[in-house]
Amino acid sequence: MKEKLKNKKERKGLLNFSASLIAIVAGLAVGLIILLFSNSSEALEGFSMILKGGFTSGSYGVGQMLYIATPIIMTGLSVGFAFKTGLFNIGASGQFTMGAFAAVYIGVKWTWLPAGIHWIVAILGAALFGALWGMIPGLLKAFRNVNEVIASIMTNYIGMYLVNMLVAGTIYDQIKNQSLPVAASATIPKAGLDRLFPEANMNIGILVAILLVIVIYILINKTTFGYELKACGLSPQASKYAGINEKRNIVLSMAIAGALAGIGGALMYLADVGKCIQVLDVISPEGFSGISVALLGISNPIGILFAGLFIGHITVGGDNLQLLSFAPEVIDIIISVIIYFGAFALLFKNVIIKFISRRRREAEKS
Repeated sequence: MKEKLKNKKERKGLLNFSASLIAIVAGLAVGLIILLFSNSSEALEGFSMILKGGFTSGSYGVGQMLYIATPIIMTGLSVGFAFKTGLFNIGASGQFTMGAFAAVYIGVKWTWLPAGIHWIVAILGAALFGALWGMIPGLLKAFRNVNEVIASIMTNYIGMYLVNMLVAGTIYDQIKNQSLPVAASATIPKAGLDRLFPEANMNIGILVAILLVIVIYILINKTTFGYELKACGLSPQASKYAGINEKRNIVLSMAIAGALAGIGGALMYLADVGKCIQVLDVISPEGFSGISVALLGISNPIGILFAGLFIGHITVGGDNLQLLSFAPEVIDIIISVIIYFGAFALLFKNVIIKFISRRRREAEKS
């Protein structure tokens, strides 16, 4: 029996991997066509640069890949975690922004904290703000049956305007129209990674992201709470009859998802690269990238980790396109296409299932 369950789990994992691989290949194929239309004489060389990604620039490129991947791994983890409870957390951008503000505020104002714990407190503050912001659509869904997609879209916009107001009122640089830079004690340490990846922007934020991927994987797959969350996602009515508190799980799921996105905001803005929160009417794109990363990773924490690393990989490769005659916007278009196809990963999965089922029926008839 155990062997049968193990084989079934392995087949499911292979199926998920195949669906994501098809999505990536399809996206890259369209990307090649875009390069051909943009500059046919250098299209193949440019495509090769994208495929080589961070490895084109040696250790610097790998470090940049890990730095770029860190926040979208966190927002992808946020969206994927909510998916497990049958919830579509489209509000990751708002949660990311609220977490970013909390981290930057603590990083600017709480300079009395020792350097060793200042950045940790800032990340914890980001998790708290993200969790509180994620709870809003969770509470509306649980107690008023308000669709979480509509509620979280609204919290994205409210979060953006609220953070603009909070930054302008507390930590504002009027000349640059942005937040003040965080104190050096609040920046995430590199812990020797700058020697492994010289001149790259990466820090131990990627290790924090990987640790949280492992924690969420264990939480979902190895705990009673994770089982209850998945039960609510698969069949709310059945879980209710089984005595599972559906409303509590909805609120907790959205709160945890919000905390993960909030930490993503902290990991991005506490990096020692001088990044500040711009006071602009623009929703953070990292949240929406997280949706596609979650879809590309089939909502599996490990899959989300590799999907995020892949997006970071081709982003660094795309930056090298400017060495040729390509416009800098070309890689953004190609990444958008790949992310778009990533949204079809579940569709590809269903197509593969139908194809395998049809082949089995034909084999049984013959």
